[in-house]
Amino acid sequence: MTTVEFHFNAPDRLQAVCRLAAQALTQGERVVIYAPEAEVASRLDRLMWTWPATGFVPHCAVDDALAPETPVLIAHADDAPADVGVLVNLATECPPHFARFERLIEVIGTDEAEREAGRSRYRDYKSRGYAIKNHDLATQNG
Repeated sequence: MTTVEFHFNAPDRLQAVCRLAAQALTQGERVVIYAPEAEVASRLDRLMWTWPATGFVPHCAVDDALAPETPVLIAHADDAPADVGVLVNLATECPPHFARFERLIEVIGTDEAEREAGRSRYRDYKSRGYAIKNHDLATQNG
């Protein structure tokens, strides 16, 4: 069963996603970031080229020719290679395909509308029987 993690109180949601993707890379995991809104996907793409300040998170679109060799993929739809174990959700709804991943990471910022959408997804996962790990980003360094 998929492990569900909620990382909440992110001061900057996209920076938190970059940090979590970089952490997964250090653990040898491949990551798909589900960003169905084109504007969010574009902002994330630009940020990953400059974060951290001394480097970047190697990434591309899931349909790019370099996707098979790239550890972090950005997807607008539910397509992802079979060898990717981590899904990061940036949609307001539960991703329709999350159960095929080993880990699902939800990143919740401080905006009230975003928090309410996150609460709704939390209730949905809980009602389906998923155990949820919670991480308060306001109490963590970095």
